[in-house]
Amino acid sequence: MHNATLTELSRRLHAKEVSSVEVAGYFLERIRAASTQLNAFITVDEEKTLAQARVADARIAQGGAHRLAGIPIAHKDLFCAKGWRTTCGSKILENFVAPYDAHVIERFNAAGAVILGKTNMDEFAMGSSNENSYFGPVKNPWDTRAVPGGSSGGSAAAVASRIAPAATGTDTGGSIRQPASFTGVSGLRPTYGRVSRYGMVAFASSLDQAGALAKSAEDLAMMLDVMAGFDARDSTCMERPKDDYVGGLARGVKGLRIGVPREYFSKDLARDVGEPILAAIDAYRRQGAAVVEVSLPNQHLSVPAYYVLAPAEASSNLARYDGVRYGHRAAEYGDLLDMYCKTRAQGFGAEAKRRILIGTYVLSHGYYDAYYLKAQQIRRLIARDFSEAFKACDVIMGPAAPCVAYDIGAKITDCVQMYLDDLYTIPINLAGLPGMSIPCGFGDRARPVGLQIVGNYWSEALMLSVAHAYQQATDWHTRMPAAFA
Repeated sequence: MHNATLTELSRRLHAKEVSSVEVAGYFLERIRAASTQLNAFITVDEEKTLAQARVADARIAQGGAHRLAGIPIAHKDLFCAKGWRTTCGSKILENFVAPYDAHVIERFNAAGAVILGKTNMDEFAMGSSNENSYFGPVKNPWDTRAVPGGSSGGSAAAVASRIAPAATGTDTGGSIRQPASFTGVSGLRPTYGRVSRYGMVAFASSLDQAGALAKSAEDLAMMLDVMAGFDARDSTCMERPKDDYVGGLARGVKGLRIGVPREYFSKDLARDVGEPILAAIDAYRRQGAAVVEVSLPNQHLSVPAYYVLAPAEASSNLARYDGVRYGHRAAEYGDLLDMYCKTRAQGFGAEAKRRILIGTYVLSHGYYDAYYLKAQQIRRLIARDFSEAFKACDVIMGPAAPCVAYDIGAKITDCVQMYLDDLYTIPINLAGLPGMSIPCGFGDRARPVGLQIVGNYWSEALMLSVAHAYQQATDWHTRMPAAFA
């Protein structure tokens, strides 16, 4: 059952071959068995999960239920879910229980999907390795010595190890696509504004976007069909006609123009990643697509611009965690200011503190124009580069990460080196574009490699069909770690 796609699980549930309670129980048992190996989940509540599954079974029995009804979905632990602990991987929210549902959770609940649990993540989504979680690092199912990527590493590891059929994630600078690449799963970051951020705990509000991780592009299409939609509670959510993500999968790639940026294949890209990427692009050429060279001349400016803008927004968003209203509060303090200081010192981890300090600095008097305003100008240049590139192509392809997954602890003391690993994903977030990563092979030490597909604004249906065409011709997406087979 753990290798079944969402389509297969849906068919079996609606044919009454298996019940939602049985499916949920099966995956809960797999989570228990893998908990010490992977540390992929922060919160699992079997009673709540099985209660939802029983409700789903009743809906299916009545007929007319949604195709995701009864299917257990794991959620990254920064989506508020009523009655569920929502920690954001931080000590400061260790015991916070959400009093309401995020828009994404509401959509899955309305479809009859079952909450399988809340997945581990870098604290407040700040990180590229999932080593910054208060609850300990997540481990890569392909090699438990390696990181799974971050910040959605728990969701990626859960899908890769088949302890969850699919999972939600968020992508601020590559936090869906990079862990998807590191763990050999499919991951989608939609256009900024396609999915509501209501109830999704904020890191950097102009960059955060909810998305999904699953085995295949077809599964992602089913997920996005539920997640996408207008929500008036989020002022950045766009009201647009809904695309047919599942129905459009079979369009094929004949005549498709694939843009390959010349800047992608440089000394920054490891050989064992570059070769599978080029082989995947060549496979598209054999299917009838045309490959053209494009340029993104300001790509090299994306990382420094991002690490000005994202911390600036984080310093503002994380100011609310002060021990007054909710979350952790220091046990001993003198006056109110002392309580603020001790609460935040105890509650935040090293990476969150680092970004708060950087963000406060670049927004301070005398530095705003020199750093923050300049970074915003660079952001506009990067978006313009993509607009020019899309005049010559329909999608852009390249690596999702410059290397395969590295060992736990290898880069944790060198934050700059870890920041540079986001070179290929950050520009997409700065421009607000949709992007995805799909498995396309393996690099050194048999660790997965992901092909990044970037589309123009609101082109998720096209991207999913392009990914589906590749997955119809290859089997990389069906492979799973032997230890969890």
